[in-house]
Amino acid sequence: MMIAMVDCNSFYASCEQVFRPDLLGKPVVVLSNNDGCIIAANKEAKALANIPMFEPVFKIRDILVNNNVTFFSSNYTLYGEMSQRVMSILGSFSSDVEVYSIDEAFVNLSGMNYFNLYAYGHDIKDTIYKYTGLPVGVGIAPTKVLAKLANRIAKKVPGHDHVYVIDSEEKRIEALQWAKTKDIWGLGKKHVQRLEKIGVYSAYQFSKTPLQWVRKEMTVVGERLWRELRGEPCIEFTTMPKPKKAIGTAKSFGKKLTDIKLIEEACAYYISEVAEVLRAQQSCATYVQVFVITNYHSKVDKQYSNSRTVAMPIPTNDTFALIKEARKALYAIYKPGYRYKKVGVNLLGIIPQEYVQGNLFLPSKLNNKKLIGTFDMLNNKFGKSTVASAITGTKKSMEEWELIKRERSKRYTTQWGELLEI
Repeated sequence: MMIAMVDCNSFYASCEQVFRPDLLGKPVVVLSNNDGCIIAANKEAKALANIPMFEPVFKIRDILVNNNVTFFSSNYTLYGEMSQRVMSILGSFSSDVEVYSIDEAFVNLSGMNYFNLYAYGHDIKDTIYKYTGLPVGVGIAPTKVLAKLANRIAKKVPGHDHVYVIDSEEKRIEALQWAKTKDIWGLGKKHVQRLEKIGVYSAYQFSKTPLQWVRKEMTVVGERLWRELRGEPCIEFTTMPKPKKAIGTAKSFGKKLTDIKLIEEACAYYISEVAEVLRAQQSCATYVQVFVITNYHSKVDKQYSNSRTVAMPIPTNDTFALIKEARKALYAIYKPGYRYKKVGVNLLGIIPQEYVQGNLFLPSKLNNKKLIGTFDMLNNKFGKSTVASAITGTKKSMEEWELIKRERSKRYTTQWGELLEI
């Protein structure tokens, strides 16, 4: 068995550069929600040592400008759609693709042991670049952990042209000797410290550590990593993601809010978002949690935070039923006289849709699925929030609470009104 790990290089920044070729070779960074801090940077920006990651932008804006760094507000609509394109292309190389994150995927190359895997890796890399403009690194090895390590070598070690294959015992040992324990995928900071205490600093040394010690000190998780580094597949290949056990979202407002009606709109909008995810995995929620927070960094505002969890009469994925209970929770915890920074929602107690038990004394909201199904169909066809609960407000009222996106690029691939103009 051979597995390829495909990882997009500086994904968020690379997505921006695809539609701004004038920025190729120039420093580019992407900002977090509300343009708060830097969350992604390309290699040119990372080379500027005086631009620290996760530093509040207002503190380093002059540095960015003086170094001719182009900065963008996060554009998750664009990034998500570009990710789907990459994953679709990978599907043409193998029927088994495990999407690990928005910019990473494992590709099952079973049965290709006699192929020229180095050439195949280059074919993957070149095809993705040809059809999306995104640069990727490809690591190929017999196990997932080794494939991640091969990918790291492909991107970090010059001379491999972003493709590296571990297809022999000599290459496996060479890769393990190059890697530090902190480079091992899945090995946490505490385990790294525990290994360093006994003089284990490289992946090769870890692979030679007695299995009895690994089992005792690092449990079954550490044993799996130990075996994978030795070329024994232990981490299963999963093409279907497991259903989420909890689904939530929380975003800071563009400005501090005191009006309960605006906070209520944001709360209902977020419920609509997470309910769509819930239905996509054919699940229902037993509980709804709502929380509010003021700005704890403010030295002038009064501080307050609270949360409330309410049980649904019947587990459901009905947007309207979830909004109804979320409103009750919000009004129970809201206090006037405070400037709120954020409202968040969580759906808990998630169970498969087919496991929901009805209530003789209450109508099942699951029977509303024809209406909700029509909502989902229209929104999938014509765009997000084409139809929605009236309580989520209008586009004008949303401007009062939605995220600040002053530097957001256009959604070139999903909005007719924002197509690239030449």
